[in-house]
Amino acid sequence: MTGPLVVVGDVLLDSDVAGRADRRSPDAGVPVVDVDTRVWRPGGAGLAALLAARDTTEVVLVGGFADDDAGRRLRRLLAGRVRVAALPLRGSTVCKQRVRAVGRCVPPVGDGAQSGPVSLLRIDSGDGRVGPDPLPDGLEAVFDSASAILVADYGRGAAAHPEIREWLTLRGSDVPLVWDPHPRGPEPVPGATVVTPNRDEAAGWVSGGGDFGDRARELARRWSARAVAVTLGAEGAVLYRSDAKISVPVPIPSQLRCGAGYDVCGAGDRFAAAAATALGAGEPIAAAIRFAVDSAARFVRSGAASALAVPPVRSEHGAAEPDTGRAALLSP
Repeated sequence: MTGPLVVVGDVLLDSDVAGRADRRSPDAGVPVVDVDTRVWRPGGAGLAALLAARDTTEVVLVGGFADDDAGRRLRRLLAGRVRVAALPLRGSTVCKQRVRAVGRCVPPVGDGAQSGPVSLLRIDSGDGRVGPDPLPDGLEAVFDSASAILVADYGRGAAAHPEIREWLTLRGSDVPLVWDPHPRGPEPVPGATVVTPNRDEAAGWVSGGGDFGDRARELARRWSARAVAVTLGAEGAVLYRSDAKISVPVPIPSQLRCGAGYDVCGAGDRFAAAAATALGAGEPIAAAIRFAVDSAARFVRSGAASALAVPPVRSEHGAAEPDTGRAALLSP
């Protein structure tokens, strides 16, 4: 790469609350979680940017940031890891909190042999959106400098901004453009190098019969994309290239496969980020998708997004102190 990988999209703040669930509430019958830890990490396009930084030396994140406590925490979590080009955000930072637990009252997953925490529920808050507001000076130059672009769309307006879409269309004709779509977001701009919907998204956009290779072909036609790679979880992915007019499975190697019960949070972001960095390094589409499947599988085996969380700073007596942003990522 001779320029940065530019990641464009909606930046969220994710957190995990974890503990033990060994009893149930007498009034509602639901598990009671005795909290041990709470950790934070960038989510959405912020997570995609952090994951891309594993594979390339320079990443610029273009996304909306609110002037609130959660938005400031996000900036601290990203500082020194990726360069931020902030967009104006209307409303408050979107936060997604998972409650995870181990213990007698946790429902079994798969064969019931899992030893790590299981997600019991997710709590979402915040209403932030990137509107059609004027963009900061110098932002077009960020796109002009890109060696590759990843759009991590989470349906919060960044990928729908008219000027950004114009720049994506223009720059996407010169450098690899990977688009990770969202059901509440806009269609990819025409000419994207690879679009990476997941299984449920592809089934929602192309209903009826046919396998996912057929759906990938239809989406490539509909979006005028050079390729569509539908991610299939434990089955890997299926890739359709418009030039070859054929779909091919890209399975997970046997040594990287996971059983039921693994946390898969962020696997789609890892897939898209790996594909973008590989394409930016000059790899052909098929090789980039092979690398993306392998990278996402390794990511899940290593703990997925949970391994990227930043814990609260603790005092010498073990008590949590106010977050200062000084904690390092748990995984490089």
